[in-house]
Amino acid sequence: MPNVVVIGAQWGDEGKGRIVDLISEKVDIIVRYQGGNNAGHTIVIGDEKVVLHHLPSGILREDKLSVIGNGVVVDPKVLLQEIRELESAGYSANENNLKISDRAHVIMPYHREIDMARESMNGKGKIGTTGRGIGPVYEDKAARRGIKFADLIDPDSLSARLKDVLEERNSYLTKVLGGNPLNFEEIFQEYVQYGRELKGFSCDVSTLLNKSISNGQNILFEGAQGALLDIDFGTYPYVTSSSSGSGGASIGTGVSPTKIDTVLGISKAYTTRVGEGPFPTEISGELGEELRQAGGEFGATTGRPRRCGWFDAFALKYAAQINGISWLAVTKLDVLSGFEKINVCIGYLYKGQQLTSFPSNNQVLKDIEPIYLEMEGWKEDISEAKELSELPIQARKYLEKLEETTGVPIYTVSLGPSREKIIFLNEIFS
Repeated sequence: MPNVVVIGAQWGDEGKGRIVDLISEKVDIIVRYQGGNNAGHTIVIGDEKVVLHHLPSGILREDKLSVIGNGVVVDPKVLLQEIRELESAGYSANENNLKISDRAHVIMPYHREIDMARESMNGKGKIGTTGRGIGPVYEDKAARRGIKFADLIDPDSLSARLKDVLEERNSYLTKVLGGNPLNFEEIFQEYVQYGRELKGFSCDVSTLLNKSISNGQNILFEGAQGALLDIDFGTYPYVTSSSSGSGGASIGTGVSPTKIDTVLGISKAYTTRVGEGPFPTEISGELGEELRQAGGEFGATTGRPRRCGWFDAFALKYAAQINGISWLAVTKLDVLSGFEKINVCIGYLYKGQQLTSFPSNNQVLKDIEPIYLEMEGWKEDISEAKELSELPIQARKYLEKLEETTGVPIYTVSLGPSREKIIFLNEIFS
């Protein structure tokens, strides 16, 4: 059985949680390797909708172990609330089926305050963050002033680290951002209690995972944001603050890349983006709104409306290149039912010249002209199809074109949010 990395192949919100939940039954361990509670993975089981933020999507499988890796940043207040909500819904999230890396960094109150104050100051130049402190905590991690999960569960260590950091963070909050200082004792008392409640989840995740692989168990590595939001390879600076691509799986768990067998990319049958930043295939006006409403394109974490556009095969081919995507899971094909014509972007023109690679310069991306291939749409409701042959010929041709233009074979196609509405075209688990 392979060890598989699941990544978003676009700008996030591709349906990773739904696919991870579906295939988690085929693995032993599901581990989240980057991001924080700015992510929202929505899973539909029957008439029930479950939205996860920190927790790996495999947490809904009772006989599986779910793990939060060192590459994830944890807001303990939000995590505890998420655990309680999950348990009240009849699922288990306890010390037996959930482990958290002792090396994961902790989101503190000053991270959220800094995040929101910066966005407010930046005005039109804002990045479009969720305001949950994700960027600032990753900054502190790189600046070596972060507080790790190991500190959170040790009151003496938490006190020492917080004293070292808070004075500098308060100075920045008040003198640079014009905010109010935060109180040491209030933060310490609140967070030391979180540490007591979460201590039993703490684990040396790298050792756990490597021993599990040696014992023949297989692992599903789950990313949070999309490949085009990667801190290095995304549309910088309109990106997340961590390595959301397949390389982040090793960085965020301590498992060598030599132990990872394949990469599964998740992509919508069209493209969406939340927040600011260039979006070459964005559809404006009534057509864009029609696609947004048909797909229910509103953020699971923030409720923000997502920007919608045609499938960008040129961008996805780039994502496949930098992440080694071996297979593609296409979601929300049913949303395209009823569109008379459907476009696929197969290339970019910039100042009359066709580009041969995905631009690193956002000014170029803002000014490019997409090269579209127009395809016939279909009117049929395809949500009840069980086999590829049951799809309209136009839908099948569309899927073939996605494979052809991206160079990646399709593993699955989903036709709705529930577990049952999916067609498997290939098999990657032996």
